[in-house]
Amino acid sequence: MVEWREQQIINAPIEEVWALFSDEHLQTIMPQLEKHQLIKGQPNQVGSKYAQQNRIKGRVVSYVMEVTAYEDLPDYKRKDLYFVPAGLFHIALNFVLKRVESDQTLFVYSGSNRGANMIGRTLLKLDAQNSSKQEVDELMERVKRAAES
Repeated sequence: MVEWREQQIINAPIEEVWALFSDEHLQTIMPQLEKHQLIKGQPNQVGSKYAQQNRIKGRVVSYVMEVTAYEDLPDYKRKDLYFVPAGLFHIALNFVLKRVESDQTLFVYSGSNRGANMIGRTLLKLDAQNSSKQEVDELMERVKRAAES
């Protein structure tokens, strides 16, 4: 299993950073996401499900992503997601925003990726966290760049 927890200060108001995690702007911070379509429930509610297509290492993988936690308070925002791409991995993502100042936001990105079967577990062992760490760092940078521009 691969787990991560990264955080950084973003020089932008919490609402501007939070907008990047909305359905309308998600592809700004996740450009590999080729499709994001609500298929069950209301947008941004626990239990909502989305059909997604994601380009992973040159191929398009389709799966259903579920919102497992959602909080939208003035000084605290949280969105948790869960999906199983290609039946290989159980992926849980957690995005938390906390207001530091009126124009500063703490962004915390954590999650886990564990093999759903023998093939998934083997692929994770072969990767040794190199690509997972790179993907986490790239997302952190895209969120910071988009929010601060």
